[in-house]
Formats: sequence, structure tokens, C-alpha cells
Amino acid sequence: MSTVSNVLNNPQLVASATRGRVRDAMERVGYVRNGAARRLRGAPSPVVGCVLLDTSNAHFAAVARGIEDRLAEDGCLLVQCSTDMRGEREARYLRLLEEQGVRGVIISPVAASLPELVRLGQRGTPVVLLDHPGDGAELCAVTVDDAAGGALAARHLLAAGQREVAFVRCGPPLRSLAERLAGVRAAFAEAGLDPGARVTEIAVRATTAAGVAAEAIPRILALTPRPDAVICGNDAAALGVYRGLREHGVAVPDDIGVVGYDDVDFAAELSPALTTVRQPAYDVGRAAADLLLRSPGGGHRHERVSFAPALVERGSTRRGARG
Repeated sequence: MSTVSNVLNNPQLVASATRGRVRDAMERVGYVRNGAARRLRGAPSPVVGCVLLDTSNAHFAAVARGIEDRLAEDGCLLVQCSTDMRGEREARYLRLLEEQGVRGVIISPVAASLPELVRLGQRGTPVVLLDHPGDGAELCAVTVDDAAGGALAARHLLAAGQREVAFVRCGPPLRSLAERLAGVRAAFAEAGLDPGARVTEIAVRATTAAGVAAEAIPRILALTPRPDAVICGNDAAALGVYRGLREHGVAVPDDIGVVGYDDVDFAAELSPALTTVRQPAYDVGRAAADLLLRSPGGGHRHERVSFAPALVERGSTRRGARG
């Protein structure tokens, strides 16, 4: 019976072949574990909640897949929620997940305060942050160095002699986007250029490609001097910038270069292929799930895991300096 118990509760302790035989036997007799009864005995729920900004975004889809794959290795199930970057939806999902007694929550927060999330953990629902360092709060966190990513994009453009840049940010003012912009400005300052004069933030409410094209491009093209390049807060925004520039007869990269952020699947398929800053979304998801699975129990120490971004140079910026 101890082997069967380990297959159900601690599958990582049982050899793969043995796990297979036990599960085959359970299938033959029609055994279904009673989750409610297990929780009454104090066993942790196998269900983990994941609250993301936008599950239709390819970056977050990759993060979610990493979370799901890691949880599956321990026999856990992922419940995925999309806030659509709306604070009221985030609050409702957090309340519902806590009421359902999930094992924990992995969240990319849009409005929830760190004290609120700490209290959620103190009430028995561990929390792991995504895209937020935690600022010293008693929470585990997985991040990518967004400031470093912004600096990579800026240095790439500066090396090509491009000195006037617009930074397009779409949707609500998320911390990660602010960090990317800060990295861009820091790189300009390091190059001896005034970021206040050389880097123009274009903040738009839209989150769709059509909306970004309609809101951002007229403002970009009205700037004097016209930017050499546009750095986008994410690849979804870059898709809108491509569309808008094309509609206005502006060629990429001959007239204006474009840099994205994320390196989602479609980035390499655009024409021209998109230069972008890659963040390891799948690995971020796996790391977050791993932290959550390790979090229950006394003596747990909250951990921070940080990944480094990398520049992927493609055709949207391959040109020299202006004459």
C-alpha cells in the first residue's frame, strides 16, 4: 500500500515503470481518488491557480505551458485565469481560488498589492510572483531583468547610429514595461546622450494590433525629429507598429527600425523578421511552479529567481546610421 500511496501523493519517489503499473491497475478497477476526503485529512490540494495578465498573449501562453508541464510532473493540475489586466477580475479570481482551497497561486499582478498577497500566503495559500521582484515582501518571485532587456535593445540601436527612439507601451502602466523603458534611458545616458530629449514614450490604451496602429503611429510620425527606431514594450505592440507603419507607407527598417520584446513565435515570421529581446518564458513558468511546489511546510525560505534576457537580431533593424 505504501507504493500506491507514493504514486498518488509523491510520484517523484517512485520509478517510472512502477508508477505505470500502479496507474494501470487503478484504471482497471475504476479507482478515482476523493480529493475532498484527502483535504479533510490535511493533504495538500493537487490544484494550483495561475493568474496571468492575458492568456491570449503568446508570451503568457508559453509561461503557462512551463507551469503546467512542471506541475504535471508532480501530479498537479493547473487552473488558468486571465485578468485581461483588470484589477477587479484579479481580485475576484484570487478570492475564488482561495475559497476552493488550491495548493497555491502563481500570479503576474496587475493591481493586487504585495501586502494583500502576503496575507493570502499567511492564510494558507502560498503565492509566487511573476514579473515582479517582490520588493522585500515575504513572497517567492520569478523575474526577468527587464531593465537589462531595455538596455540591450537601446545599445543595439545606438551601435547602428540611431539616436532618436520612440518607446511604445500599450495597456496599463505595468512595472515590467516601466523597467524596460528605464533600461532604454539608462543606455542612452551611458552613451552620453540625453534620454529626456532622445527617448520619447508613447503610451497607448490599446492592446490589440489594430488599436496600437491607430493610436501610436500618428503620434510617432508627428515627432520632430522623426525617430530612427521604435522600441516596443512587447512583441504584440510591435505587431501593431508594423501594421501602422505599413498603412502610412513607412518602410521597416529602411525608414524606421523596430525592436520588440519577448521573442514570441510570430516574431521570426514577420516580414521583415522582428529584432526583439528574448525572455525565456517557458523556463520562467517552470521555475515558478517549482518554487510553489517547494513552498509548503515549516522553515520555508522565500526565494527569488531571475533570468537574463538576450537580444535576437533580425531584419527589422539591420541598417546603418542615417547620413
